[in-house]
Amino acid sequence: MSYYLTEVQKLLPKVNQILHMNINSIDDEESRIEYKSRIADVTEDELVIEIPLNEKTGKLKKLYQGDELSTFFLGDGGVKYYFTTSVVGYREDVIRLVELRKPTLESITQIQRRNFLRVLAELEIAVKLSDQIQFIGVTDDVSGGGISFICDGQVPIGMNAAISCWILAPFKNGNIEHIPFSGEIVRVKQLESGKQLAMVKFVDIADRERQKLIRFCFERQMDFRKR
Repeated sequence: MSYYLTEVQKLLPKVNQILHMNINSIDDEESRIEYKSRIADVTEDELVIEIPLNEKTGKLKKLYQGDELSTFFLGDGGVKYYFTTSVVGYREDVIRLVELRKPTLESITQIQRRNFLRVLAELEIAVKLSDQIQFIGVTDDVSGGGISFICDGQVPIGMNAAISCWILAPFKNGNIEHIPFSGEIVRVKQLESGKQLAMVKFVDIADRERQKLIRFCFERQMDFRKR
């Protein structure tokens, strides 16, 4: 078992490794620019990196909270390991550092894939776990491929649970859309506040509803950029 855990840990990015990244952006030209950064620290929930550098121009790239990044790092033998993460905060040290959401082992792959833009957003979400268990929560982040939400710590949600939901999403044109979907809970984390954070992947969502969420994410990203 210890050998297995050691091998598994090799798949996780480590301090001093270089992360190569692209910003998932509505701007196609920007999304093609590759940056690199050194990992300065790794905590239970975060990767802490230096300000990314554009190798072609030599300029540093300012990242905004909520930015989603498609990244890879080199493992043993030069194997590329890909994952998607997002900016969750900043840390002031000798230099300013950027805090990224730490990937789960399940989300790290050797296959590069275009991921949905994920943004931080507090939206009302109604969740149906069963005919007897229905409740209201608040999203932590949303994307076209899944969401995470915070709810009361006493709600009996667990890994692989099937849920049906709807989200209320406001748009710049003043419309508030009711977006329904079915999902599966892939991870649950207990928070210090006594609440719990549930991460959900979409199992069944109409394409028109997914497009609404994608549009919301891009509008949200533009708001972050203007701050």
